[in-house]
Amino acid sequence: MKFTPYPYQQFCIDSVIYNKAVGLLLDMGLGKTVITLTAIHELRYNRWEVSKPLIIAPKKVAEATWTTEARKWEHLKMLRIVPILGSIQQRLRALATPADVYVINRENTQWLVEHFKNAWPFDMVVLDESSSFKNSRSKRFKALRLVRNRIKRIVELTGTPASNGLEDLWAQIYLLDSGARLGTTLGAYRDKYFIPGRRNQMTIFDYKPKEGSFEMIKQAISDICISMKASDYLTLPKVIYNDIPVALNTRAQKLYTELETELLLQIDEDTITAGSAGVLTGKLLQLCNGAIYNENKKPVVIHDCKIEAFLELVEQLNGQHSLVFYNFQHDRDRILKALAKSRLRVRVYSRPKDEMDWNNGEIDILLAHPASCGYGLNLQRGGYNAIWFGLTWSLEQYEQANKRLHRQGQEYPVVIHHLIVQNGMDESVIDALKSKSDMQNALMSALKAKITQLKKKG
Repeated sequence: MKFTPYPYQQFCIDSVIYNKAVGLLLDMGLGKTVITLTAIHELRYNRWEVSKPLIIAPKKVAEATWTTEARKWEHLKMLRIVPILGSIQQRLRALATPADVYVINRENTQWLVEHFKNAWPFDMVVLDESSSFKNSRSKRFKALRLVRNRIKRIVELTGTPASNGLEDLWAQIYLLDSGARLGTTLGAYRDKYFIPGRRNQMTIFDYKPKEGSFEMIKQAISDICISMKASDYLTLPKVIYNDIPVALNTRAQKLYTELETELLLQIDEDTITAGSAGVLTGKLLQLCNGAIYNENKKPVVIHDCKIEAFLELVEQLNGQHSLVFYNFQHDRDRILKALAKSRLRVRVYSRPKDEMDWNNGEIDILLAHPASCGYGLNLQRGGYNAIWFGLTWSLEQYEQANKRLHRQGQEYPVVIHHLIVQNGMDESVIDALKSKSDMQNALMSALKAKITQLKKKG
């Protein structure tokens, strides 16, 4: 296929070519992959400015997306792209293989840095989904920071640079400019742009932006980052959201109420921590979906209310292919069991061939966890229905997962179906997603509201 870049794509390609460090904060579906590979091809073969580019990406993206994209375009077919994946022996063999571009999954960043140490060979690094490096305390960030001065060119790609707030930006921008724009430490960044939020005598739990911080930060990084929204540059079919209420039967509702009361009233609202909040909501979301793990990590089935609503929805779709997102493994197993007697072609996404088969119309129901299917996959040619059987608190995962269908090349309006248990934790999650609240604040707020309600009833 011949690549004729849109004007915005050519602008981005030129930005990568003419800048040693650049962040492409492009919305999903704008073609970050082909933009980057085109720039690498120009730098490597026409300008001789890079010799060994490295792409660090989510695992599923590293497995297939970059190689598939290169094969798709006529001008990129000759690029030799070698994934550095698998066991240590497989990774070492890949590193010894001559290539134009190397691709590694982000979990192995530390291993790669420790393997080469002072002999770091990659003169250009691309961070695909740079938001994976937003935590300055993470091992992957610290590892890359050690070799940053040996990297001549760096490109960051993401559509969600600050999904949980402006604090996420510091580490990503630091890897671009070594602290020139937002400060050399996270502490200095916080002091300049934030004020302490929730705290006790010894610990600050979170920070809130000072008035005007957003505009000041945007101005500070405007020369090194390019931000574009798909709606400004592409004509995409609209997205339709279909909320499907699910009513629990009497027994399930009673068990849910007991669990909710017992868990929430065991703690005082002033002593909720991130750990306890995650456990509490996790159990309630499991029960909304129909099963819950016991102390031995074995799923105990409580009800089939959501499974029944799901099967009804599948029947109503009348053969239209559906991408189904689940939250817990027992959700996946019960969905597979429920569909076993149907004549539908059902598969759980696990490998690049599943993407190909889906787009070729060979799969009716494709099950996927949003964390494994949220980045890089092009599923727009296989269907236009997404069903959220189990919801996630993560706004980033939610938006990225939906964009697997709603992206360039989609020919039909995309319908996002939410199965929502009435008066359950599902409602709190969907409210948080719709208000685009960050995960931690939304989770805490939901729990405190529930505690208040229960105390009033008591």
